[in-house]
Amino acid sequence: MRYLFFTNTPAHVHLYRHAVETLRERGHDVLVLGRDYGCTRALLSYHNLPHEIYGECGTTKFSLFRELPEHYFEIFRRARQYDPDLIFGVGSYAAHAGALTRTPVVVVADSEPTTIDHAVARPFVNTFLTPHTFGKDLGGKHYEFRGFKELAYLHPDVYEPDPTIRKQLGVEPDEEFAIVRFNAFGSHHDVGHSGFTPEKRRKLVSALSEHATVFVSDEGGNPAPGDSRSFDLHPARLHDALAEASLLVADTQTMVTEAALLGTPAIRSNSFVGESDMGNFLELEREGLIDNFRNFEDVLARSLAILADDSAKERLRERRDSYLADKVNLTDVIVDVATNAVPTTESIGRTAAVSRR
Repeated sequence: MRYLFFTNTPAHVHLYRHAVETLRERGHDVLVLGRDYGCTRALLSYHNLPHEIYGECGTTKFSLFRELPEHYFEIFRRARQYDPDLIFGVGSYAAHAGALTRTPVVVVADSEPTTIDHAVARPFVNTFLTPHTFGKDLGGKHYEFRGFKELAYLHPDVYEPDPTIRKQLGVEPDEEFAIVRFNAFGSHHDVGHSGFTPEKRRKLVSALSEHATVFVSDEGGNPAPGDSRSFDLHPARLHDALAEASLLVADTQTMVTEAALLGTPAIRSNSFVGESDMGNFLELEREGLIDNFRNFEDVLARSLAILADDSAKERLRERRDSYLADKVNLTDVIVDVATNAVPTTESIGRTAAVSRR
């Protein structure tokens, strides 16, 4: 079989990399089409995935729309040349490549706000796979799995933290450190949304630095404010650092879910937070695995309370272990769909851990 995977962001590389490796080990032909956005290219190279870059995209809100024509030209050209049997992706690029090449398409989706992308992709997608927390109905081709997309690479079956990360970061074995993640808000689904202002970023880092070493990961590439240090290791090591950290504070999305699954206390604050928030964040908060705040003073107060609580992380990991007991390794699901449910125009209800919406 010939499989084509789309990785438009760093998170997509993590999502599909173990499936790509497994399919190749089983003798299948696999190609990854990636977009040069953030550290996507660096991750593809680090994990030695068979890839080609179809275009680039900056972190400004209008960069994607400016680059779209060139993206589609390269995607269509390479997809026709490769002639895949099945395409995996997360949205419209994969869907439209499938329409052009008359190839079945499987999309893993977890972000309800990407309404436009769902609308333009849906007619050409054969199978949608979403977490059980997904709050939208994508129609008769919609299947769900118990878990989150991040469990494709952070499920205990596939991920083992590397404790040597402390030495590489230059922190002592018993030294507390926090990670702060700032979003660039440059994706199409981020239009109209915002996170920490520059002033609040400085205030947050200043407050945290009084109680812990602070590492900043800034999607926009801005220098680390105040007494904090930029996370300057390879981005592939960020999960190891996150697993060892005492706290994550972020105005972004994916890393908060990652922290919860790794058992690290996490605080999320942006304009998405509220009653209409994405289903995964609502559930993770109900389960006591993350905190969601809109008010900045609440962020500060909760952050300092966690850093002052020596048993906060231990208690969180107990809740994490209990919560993950019935959650799936998404890589197993993806590989199962790829090898046992083709063509995807047929029901995939027999596929392990997947049920129709």
